[in-house]
Amino acid sequence: MSRGSDPVVAVVAVVLICARAVCSPYLPQLPAPILPPETSVTPLRQRFIEDLQLRNRSPKTIAAYVFHVRNFARHFKQSPDQLGDEQVHRYLVHLLHEKKASWAQYNQAVSALRFLYTVTCPSDTVVTRLPYGKRPKRLPQVRSREEVARLLGGVRSPVIGMVLRTIYATGLRLGEALALTPAHIDSQQMVLRVVGKGQQERVVPLSGLLVSELRLYWRKVRPERWLFPGKRKDRALHASAVQRACKRVCREQGLARLTPHTLRHCYATHLLEAGTDTRTIQALLGHHRVGTTAVYTHVTLAGLRQVVSPLDALLAQERQTPPAPTLPLPTTSTAPAPAPALTGR
Repeated sequence: MSRGSDPVVAVVAVVLICARAVCSPYLPQLPAPILPPETSVTPLRQRFIEDLQLRNRSPKTIAAYVFHVRNFARHFKQSPDQLGDEQVHRYLVHLLHEKKASWAQYNQAVSALRFLYTVTCPSDTVVTRLPYGKRPKRLPQVRSREEVARLLGGVRSPVIGMVLRTIYATGLRLGEALALTPAHIDSQQMVLRVVGKGQQERVVPLSGLLVSELRLYWRKVRPERWLFPGKRKDRALHASAVQRACKRVCREQGLARLTPHTLRHCYATHLLEAGTDTRTIQALLGHHRVGTTAVYTHVTLAGLRQVVSPLDALLAQERQTPPAPTLPLPTTSTAPAPAPALTGR
């Protein structure tokens, strides 16, 4: 121990380390929000984080909200509790015109400021002047079954390959698939129990082929805590490793951009083409609104191929309709007409 160190702080640090070492095998490890590095946390920021945690917001949401509120305070070099609706308006205009923020980033900043001035620092005047931006609607990218097969066949890592096959077979999000443990698999009822957004649990059916492949994968990899471990078996595989593998296979195979989330879109669209109703797909994907699932009806090729263009129907009708009969025209002759017979008395 150095001369300038505080013995009380050192003792507290040792006690915390020992307590963590003793209790960590038995207590569940709650995910902590990944916050940006700071030298100190202000009381207002600590209260903001606690308010988010009390409402069971995810660690990624907490980190994103703290990021936007911190940038808002840094822009004016003042604490957010000392800023009002005029500063909020100027900051949102700054995001759009100077920072060129996307509408998704803009709406995320609005959500963070709404929560700040609704819960942590209540202010009715500020909240009423925080409009959400209308995001442009983009259709999901869907690939053919042949392209999906080429992607799955080009992955070298058995762990990443099994992750992608599980996503395509069950429609999971990448984060949901990486959070799977062996306890989530119910091979007797042939279902997979998934904890999705907002800690909402849902049940997804398992195919017999996927269960057989998972058993072979289990014998080969021998995962322990996580079904898809990383280099260290006590940690789950990182999402960036899966995304990099997809990018590499697409480049080697000459495929268009195909991400793990594209496989989720392919799962929903291929089910819809096979005749599965929209309500069932909504439950399998974990969507709160059926309108989110209905977007796949705009990209399913089975329905699009059945649409007949009005121009094609018009041309087909013209070819099948016989021509209208035409009246014969009077013939003209060059011979002189016979003179009328004269009758006399």
